[in-house]
Amino acid sequence: MSLTVDTPLVATRLARRHPLAKLGVAAVVAAGLLVSVDLVTASVVLAIELACLPLAGVGWRFLVRRAWPLPLAAGGVAVANLVASNAHGVAVGAISLRLVAIALPGLVAFASTDPVDLADALHQQLRVPARFAYGSLAALRLLPLLSVEWQVIRRARRSRGIDAGRSPLGAARLWSSTVFGLLVAAIRRATRLASAMESRGFDAGGPRTVARRQVLGAADWALLGGSVVAVGGANALAVVLGTWHPLLW
Repeated sequence: MSLTVDTPLVATRLARRHPLAKLGVAAVVAAGLLVSVDLVTASVVLAIELACLPLAGVGWRFLVRRAWPLPLAAGGVAVANLVASNAHGVAVGAISLRLVAIALPGLVAFASTDPVDLADALHQQLRVPARFAYGSLAALRLLPLLSVEWQVIRRARRSRGIDAGRSPLGAARLWSSTVFGLLVAAIRRATRLASAMESRGFDAGGPRTVARRQVLGAADWALLGGSVVAVGGANALAVVLGTWHPLLW
């Protein structure tokens, strides 16, 4: 049974960039799009993201397989705004595109980052305590077990004859009880893992050595700088065209 997190982009050019640089790009995009709700800014940023993905080694197959919930979520947000508010079509389109443009860099960043490199970067560059950084790494390593545990619980109940049949209410009750069982199993596994890490000195206050040094290189700074220029340019273009609309106005 594999305990590794599925990272389909670990062999791409983007995977060689520093984890914090990729997370920084996602933060810059989010900050630049959260200050405005105009259609031009969101459209330009999203177009730049889609144009840069092939250059970073991210293929369209990945977008279809991993990012398909984003258009659905954007469509749901658009329908909800049209039904529950008086927003016009342009504003609704801007909100939906902004949602996709904000979520896409974060999705790609996590998919192209090895969890070990991310934990090392958090500890070395951001000075995150080792207990938190490597505890988060351990949690990420155990994430795939949740889907395995879910299947085990469902099959075990099915073998005992526990089935909802065609009743929607029974299906809801069975789903909630399965979620509760999964939560109990996850808490027990996390408790055992925490005890094992404590016994191996992960909570020790002494100095630690670094086995894998993470260094922000020129390409990483260029990636961050390019994101700032792209997001700033998109907002400036919206201001010039007269469509820029601050979020709080």
